Amino acid sequence: MSEYTPEDADDQMEENDAEMAHTQPEEISTIVDVNIEEIMKENFIDYAMSVIVSRALPDVRDGLKPVQRRILYAMNELNVVHNKPHKKCARIIGEVLGKYHPHGDSSIYGALVRMAQDFSYRHMLIDGHGNFGSIDGDNAAAMRYTEARMAKISEEMLKDIDKNTVSFIPNFDGEESEPTVLPAGFPNLLLNGSTGIAVGMATNIPPHNLEEIINGVVGYLHNNDIDNDELFDIMKGPDFPTGALILGNTEIKSYFHTGRGKVRVRAKTHLEELKNGKTALIIDEIPYMVNKATLIENIANLINEKKIEGITEIRDESDKQGLRIYIEVRRDVFPSVVESQLFKYTSLETTFGVNMIALVDGAPKLLSMKQVLYNFAEFRIEVVVNRSKFELEKAEKRAHILEGLRIALANIDEVVEIIKKSKDVKSAELSLRERFELSEIQAKAILEMKLARLTNLEVGRLEEEYRQLMEKIAYLKQVIADRGLQEEIVISELETIKENFSTPRRTEILENYSGNIDIEDMIINEDMMVILTHKGYIKRLSTDSYKTQKRGGQGMATSHKDEADFIEYVFAAKMLSYMLIFTDKGKCHWLKVYNAPEGSRVSRGRPIRNYIELAEDEKIMNILTVDEFSDDKNIVLLTKKGIMNKNSIMDYSRPRKSGILAIKIDEGDQLLKTMVTDEDYDLGIGTRKGRLIHLAETAISKHGRNTRGVRAIKLGEGDEVVGLIGMTPEEMTEKNVFTVTEKGYGKMTPLTEYRKTNRGGKGVTNIKIAEKNGEVASITSANEDDVAFIITEQGKIIKTKLTVRASGRATQGVTLIKPKKGDKVMDIVIEQESDVPDAEEILDEDGNVVVAAEGEVAVEGTEEVVSEGDASEGSTEE
Repeated sequence: MSEYTPEDADDQMEENDAEMAHTQPEEISTIVDVNIEEIMKENFIDYAMSVIVSRALPDVRDGLKPVQRRILYAMNELNVVHNKPHKKCARIIGEVLGKYHPHGDSSIYGALVRMAQDFSYRHMLIDGHGNFGSIDGDNAAAMRYTEARMAKISEEMLKDIDKNTVSFIPNFDGEESEPTVLPAGFPNLLLNGSTGIAVGMATNIPPHNLEEIINGVVGYLHNNDIDNDELFDIMKGPDFPTGALILGNTEIKSYFHTGRGKVRVRAKTHLEELKNGKTALIIDEIPYMVNKATLIENIANLINEKKIEGITEIRDESDKQGLRIYIEVRRDVFPSVVESQLFKYTSLETTFGVNMIALVDGAPKLLSMKQVLYNFAEFRIEVVVNRSKFELEKAEKRAHILEGLRIALANIDEVVEIIKKSKDVKSAELSLRERFELSEIQAKAILEMKLARLTNLEVGRLEEEYRQLMEKIAYLKQVIADRGLQEEIVISELETIKENFSTPRRTEILENYSGNIDIEDMIINEDMMVILTHKGYIKRLSTDSYKTQKRGGQGMATSHKDEADFIEYVFAAKMLSYMLIFTDKGKCHWLKVYNAPEGSRVSRGRPIRNYIELAEDEKIMNILTVDEFSDDKNIVLLTKKGIMNKNSIMDYSRPRKSGILAIKIDEGDQLLKTMVTDEDYDLGIGTRKGRLIHLAETAISKHGRNTRGVRAIKLGEGDEVVGLIGMTPEEMTEKNVFTVTEKGYGKMTPLTEYRKTNRGGKGVTNIKIAEKNGEVASITSANEDDVAFIITEQGKIIKTKLTVRASGRATQGVTLIKPKKGDKVMDIVIEQESDVPDAEEILDEDGNVVVAAEGEVAVEGTEEVVSEGDASEGSTEE
């Protein structure tokens, strides 16, 4: 062989170029101009239809997607039925992959696993052996480890598939054939539902109860004119494998009619009382398709982020007996409130969007409930007819043979003689056919007949078989021709399946549910005391926590001992009242009383910043309770420098999370007091130096929230506002101005004793200020039937009935409480109380209980009243 040189290479390249130049015009002539937009459109439509028909959407007849159908058919062909041993999933997947579904083993195994999960399918179609995943989202073990076989109910899906009940098509390589649909003895589309995302559409069909859907099909077959409303009475709605609750049936009726709807599903829970006095919220069932592990993780995150308050512990106690999530609730929190928050913020309450799209005659269609049942019922009738035709053909073939055998038996001697004289089998066959006018099949059957069939017993059996065959043929022909008989057969077979496989409903439907359960309906609207400390710790506790004392008591400890903290605000409120929390910056925050943590007398409470958003330099100055918002009520706001604003209470009905601005505050000033009024109030503003101005509410014009307001009182040197009262004309005849000083003195004076003036005045003398009684701590409105809570700076509180008689303006008052050295009265809150015990408990300095008998004073205190004539200063109005 000659050596190949570089020159040869060059010659070869020249030849190639010449050949390409010679052939190029021919190649150009084969190029076709096309519209790329049209080509893309056609190709995309082809792709979309491939996804829709071959992957994502179930068939309305058997409720299966192609991969699911191929899995069941392959298992049936392998004879991996419910009463046979389990077979390795890898073997099953290999069969499906190699013969019917060449799209990857993971997609096939994923579909098989889902059909074996009791939390995914209402009735599992595959009986799995091994780890097939969990409701926590754990993956199934590898297919080489797991085993499977068909569930018993799956065999009803493939029953009679060998009787030409459904059509078959070639598989992907043409070497095998596969069914286009399974015979499906029950409406699997509704029983187990289906979820799939195609191109431009998606299906989401919930599972239903087997007994109910069979009753629906039977109802349709009995009355083809049945409507969706009548079906709604028969079929209650979804029945999820995980149970839970469905809230209302309006949306169920919607998807029965239209094929679309949104079903609200909520977890099923119950409460358990614990030995330590706490309450546990137990979650027994969760909504369909909710991942339990993710749910618990989300709850834990919400607790850490302070979005849900009151949960002290959460753990998963689920086992083989069922699902159980344990949530321990703090003593001071209503379990119903926690439960409501969990429903609001977690997937313990979800919405299942129903979209009943399925393939009908190979095309996707949105179906109402009647249309689903119609298509299934018509398919089952078609199956019955096809099966009957197959059995009829088989029976007629057998009858044809029996007729030949009967002829042979009737002429047995002649038949034997013909066979003996025949040269071979072929000639014997021809002789028999010519002599008795038999078919080829009949002649062969006679030649193959055993001599044992000639006995009288066998002849009798043959005649009986022939008689039964003729009856069966007549029946099958009637079935094929009679629609009513076909429907009866379908109904009978459905009733048998219902009897063998139906189970009680798992999902409870709250039919009359019309909205969220209002947790406030579960809360007793009882009287509470709300306490807020200087450091911002809030708590609520029942007013029964305090025993009523006689005047002069030292009080009862009411807060956690902290020398650097003290009670700043105490007020009475109902459990369902709204707390409008006003700060020194003039902002208002919004909180329900029952949302405040419950505490004991000596507990510290919890930081109020856990419940409302406060700026670092923002301080709470006043808390106002409102039972409801209405346009006929006002809120009056007063600052320490005597600036007052008034606006409608409706302006506060929609607060933002970060609060809303109630009043513009001047530099160096701060908001002090707020009050709910109407236009009929008389107002009294008291100052620390013992002054008080009486003016009509109408003297203050109404403004918007974000305004400064007007001057209500002109203050003297070193003076500041300490209190605000408001009375209606009726109340002015019953109530008085009750003033309490820092050293525990108090006095009661009718508001009518104070001359009414215009806003902006200096006011008049309210109380005689001296070393003995101290400056004014607070003023409020009260009468002798009221009970007062007197609060000291160090956290002491005394509950006492006000037996102080009314006196003039310039008096020093009587002893109400004797604060310990270094302590002083900070505020007073009035509560209405009808019954006061005759003997009351108080605490001494060491915290021991001291009982004061009726009529006695627990701690020495004498009533001291200074007449107006003795008051040298302030006895005349200015």
